[in-house]
Amino acid sequence: MSTATLTIDLTALADNWRALDRLSDSETGAVVKADGYGLGVAQVGTALAEAGARQFFVAQAEEGLALRRALGHGPVINVFSGHMAGDAELIRSAELTPMINSTEQLLRQVETLPGHLFGIQLDSGMNRLGMELAEWAALRDIALAQQPSLVMSHLACADEPDHPMNAAQLSAFREMTQGIEAPRSLAATGGILLGSDYHFDVTRPGVGLYGGLPFADARPVVTLDLPVIQTREVAPGETVGYGNSWTAAASTTVATVSGGYADGLLRAMGNATDRAGLYHDGQRLPILGRVSMDLITVDVTQLSEVPDRLQLLGTTQTVDDLADWAGTIGYEVLTGLGTRYERHYRR
Repeated sequence: MSTATLTIDLTALADNWRALDRLSDSETGAVVKADGYGLGVAQVGTALAEAGARQFFVAQAEEGLALRRALGHGPVINVFSGHMAGDAELIRSAELTPMINSTEQLLRQVETLPGHLFGIQLDSGMNRLGMELAEWAALRDIALAQQPSLVMSHLACADEPDHPMNAAQLSAFREMTQGIEAPRSLAATGGILLGSDYHFDVTRPGVGLYGGLPFADARPVVTLDLPVIQTREVAPGETVGYGNSWTAAASTTVATVSGGYADGLLRAMGNATDRAGLYHDGQRLPILGRVSMDLITVDVTQLSEVPDRLQLLGTTQTVDDLADWAGTIGYEVLTGLGTRYERHYRR
């Protein structure tokens, strides 16, 4: 079988949620946008609901519909993008809670879905989504009269605990929400780790649930095993892969494994003789030459016997290890995992 196996440990996922819940001085929600960070929103959402999560966050209304179908009635599903044009019926039928980002969205919500739950997103300094101070000041009384279920903002630098932006946004959020009765939310994974001042009424862990930094104590959730298709002996002076980018200095046993950038495995991992690799029984096996669309070539000279599969992600090499070596972040590695894998969900 030439299909790689992606194993998702739902017990580890739930344990990570419980650990972050223990660190939170408030209700703990869960961010499951981008199809549960690429791992399957139905399976991920169900496992988190069983662990105790009652508030979920997605990026788009369509994601919220997929989650509602998995969870059924009950849990709150908040939509970061708010109330977009044409979304009214979807928001109503799927019982979604849009996070209103602008005057235009607030008017759309009140006109098309009067009485339907909504929240407010404020821009405390990130300049991405949400109402800025002047807009919020003009709309605050009108918005609060409609009794929003949540008022939230998002930290720009929470993964850098000493960054001055954290304190600046905390101060801005406090000022913008002073005296309101609605629940408030500021902290995602990094914000939870900044301490109780950032927790308010609801926290929204995301990447930490899936085993990613900055939650260093997270249990790994993802294991990725790639099948070996072929092995060969490469003589000194011979090259491997496109562009002749790796040349053998000595006789080398090379294994070709099934997986490549079509599967979300970053091309920047290529020629990583001193960095990224695949693993077998704890031994690192360097990647040779370029990562191609469907294939990766690996130095297996040190193995006495080449196994059927080699591991790219697991306890030895995490998504953040791989991201560092590829010059990116763990979020991109997780959400980029492709659709060709045989997916196993473990409990």
